[in-house]
Amino acid sequence: MSMAPDTDQRSPVPHAADSHDLIRVHGARENNLKDVSIEIPKRRLTVFTGVSGSGKSSLVFTTIAAESQRLINETYSTFVQGFMPTPARPEVDVLDGLTSAIIVDQQRMGSDPRSTVGTATDANAMLRILFSRLGEPHIGPPGAYSFNVASVSASGGFTVDRGAEKSRTEKVSFSRTGGMCTHCEGRGSVSDIDLTQLYDDSKSLAEDPFTIPTYTGGGWVVRVITESGFFDKDKPIREYTKKERHDFLYRESTKVKINGVNLTYEGLIPKIQKSFLAKDRESMQPHIRAFVDRAVTFAECSECGGSRLSELARSSRIGKVNIADACAMEIRDLAEWARRLDEPSVAPLLAKLRHTLDSFVEIGLGYLSLDRASGTLSGGEAQRIKMIRHLGSSLTDVTYVFDEPTIGLHPHDIQRMNDLLLRLRDKGNTVLVVEHKPETIAIADHVVDLGPGAGTAGGTVCFEGTVEGLRASETVTGRHLDDRAGLKETVRKANGALEIRGATANNLRDVDVDVPLGVLCVVTGVAGSGKSSLLHGSLPAPEGVVSVDQTPIRGSRRSNPATYTGLLDPIRKAFAKVNGVKPAMFSANSEGACPTCNGAGVLYTDLAIMQSVATTCEECEGKRFEASVLEYHLGGRDISEVLAMSVAEAEEFFGSGEARTPAAHKILQRMSDVGLGYLTLGQPLTTLSGGERQRLKLAVHMADKGGVYVLDEPTTGLHLADVEQLLGLLDRLVDSGKSVIVIEHHQAVMAHADWIIDLGPGAGHDGGRIVFEGTPADLVAERSTLTGEHLAEYVGA
Repeated sequence: MSMAPDTDQRSPVPHAADSHDLIRVHGARENNLKDVSIEIPKRRLTVFTGVSGSGKSSLVFTTIAAESQRLINETYSTFVQGFMPTPARPEVDVLDGLTSAIIVDQQRMGSDPRSTVGTATDANAMLRILFSRLGEPHIGPPGAYSFNVASVSASGGFTVDRGAEKSRTEKVSFSRTGGMCTHCEGRGSVSDIDLTQLYDDSKSLAEDPFTIPTYTGGGWVVRVITESGFFDKDKPIREYTKKERHDFLYRESTKVKINGVNLTYEGLIPKIQKSFLAKDRESMQPHIRAFVDRAVTFAECSECGGSRLSELARSSRIGKVNIADACAMEIRDLAEWARRLDEPSVAPLLAKLRHTLDSFVEIGLGYLSLDRASGTLSGGEAQRIKMIRHLGSSLTDVTYVFDEPTIGLHPHDIQRMNDLLLRLRDKGNTVLVVEHKPETIAIADHVVDLGPGAGTAGGTVCFEGTVEGLRASETVTGRHLDDRAGLKETVRKANGALEIRGATANNLRDVDVDVPLGVLCVVTGVAGSGKSSLLHGSLPAPEGVVSVDQTPIRGSRRSNPATYTGLLDPIRKAFAKVNGVKPAMFSANSEGACPTCNGAGVLYTDLAIMQSVATTCEECEGKRFEASVLEYHLGGRDISEVLAMSVAEAEEFFGSGEARTPAAHKILQRMSDVGLGYLTLGQPLTTLSGGERQRLKLAVHMADKGGVYVLDEPTTGLHLADVEQLLGLLDRLVDSGKSVIVIEHHQAVMAHADWIIDLGPGAGHDGGRIVFEGTPADLVAERSTLTGEHLAEYVGA
């Protein structure tokens, strides 16, 4: 295999004899990639670096991994392919030498309330089998221990055809014992709706009493209630009889006729449960989410104590432990319990269970419990859980693809992750890693650096070679690889504090701490030490606290930075004012949409089992707007030309002259402040990298009028060069009078802090305590915690 010398910027083309040892990519053009050609060595650890938005994910995930999975899917019959996702072939001229790709990304697990750490892995299934074999009393098969299986009993008949004999009907009875708690239906919690948040009971239906979003006086939802015939429209709700109140709140679906139209009436409570509570909270529009938070409280189920399981399922035990107890243990404790079991009849099952639980511990997730809801896991935790099923795999010569596997990891845990990546490589696999952390870049056999910038300024390969070659190169990554933020000579003094007293959320142990205001305060500690529990679960939330957490941005391919930030509203109004027409004309999702493509800019052709083909709309040429709309101009530009601008270009455009629009300019300034000046306004959100989405969310929240910002790992997805810009932004926020509280593992942010609160000393039940409070300099001098030791090494103290 031919490798580039340290001083070379590109590797030479390999000899034909070496081609089976390489993954060859020629002419890759996905997203912002500019005809990229590259050879990646197989059975090596290759790290892809570059600033956020430089094209790393487009090359690794959207090109290499996507094509591998597409080719594997094509080996199945057309019938089977009909049930599988059908990704399109990536925009690339040549892509060969591929092996089967296993993608371990940082996409969060679904927030289905029935999904837990145990159900998302094989651990729960193995425990159910174990209890069905060894549990006393014996209550049935594995389903009897599952909170997703309800108990069912039924009887009926079926016809038996006896041929020449007369057919006859035989009776059959069926029963199934499930482990689901009937009170909460296996959810572990029950919802309680505050009726005072739904309507004003001093008003009648004729007086528009509802305070529920979309329940407006003239809408069909309210008309069905008002004209159902069950109520006197002029009678105050508080004067309803017992029957009227039941019909109003709880009546089951009933057919009613209104103005000759057959419609369905349903009580308010079941209607709200179906229309609001059955949805993922994060996918709700902000005003809907605010209503749900205001009107609905979730309490632990009184019947099962939150275990989700029926009393029968909880009655069966192995020794003194039932399956609910087992799932509630920290996984490292559960692993010890499983090790003490000795039953030859289930030896293979026990061996597999122990291996799975030990993998959790090995990967740094021993502090979790199997009953932890999967929707509460961070992106880093979700990614590491996905790794578990691969650690013991006998497969070799496959390609593992990782997306920043160090996300959410304390410096103490990064070495463990590095060891796992190297172990996968040493089994004869190709390991491709998109990463920013220098500790992981350092272990690479081969480095590919993309850039030189982001967006349209990126998409080219700036360097291929060894880590030492990267360090000596003049690329952005090479120049910043050895960056170390120093401790500040002077730190700001607090001007107040948010008091936390007796905090016991999750693993916190009666914590008392004062979180200083008016400074940059960083909360540190190993993963699972209690940082999020302290800030998101225990911090007082007076008016003015703005929380920017790690929940992902949701949006369709029609969503873009302009729509997400609210920028498009003042832009549409500015166009409308200058041209004397309605603002809706300048929306590709409304009146201004191209009638041929409905404002999508492309037309999709369904090819059944094959990937739908997207072709640019010939009518609007991909501009998304009706031709007549593009005749209206602002500052010499039409609306499609404005949406094609970069943030930096638009900031200048809307800052002066005829197009001067202060409301738009303010939003654009915030986007530039967080380092997104290169993004185009109309770029689909689905094409943004993780780091770009995080910063876009921060830009939106900077408009909030809060005086306290709580940020959760804002360096997620940021290149070394971008971290410096982030520190500048945090400083500007504090200097403008804001208080900034940051959960962070990045040592540059720790070193730059005015005050550090360190939790630990370990994770889970070994954490939950304050192990240090003070300045970074004091933390380094004392070296009394894991954070202190690593920070001292980082700053060279």
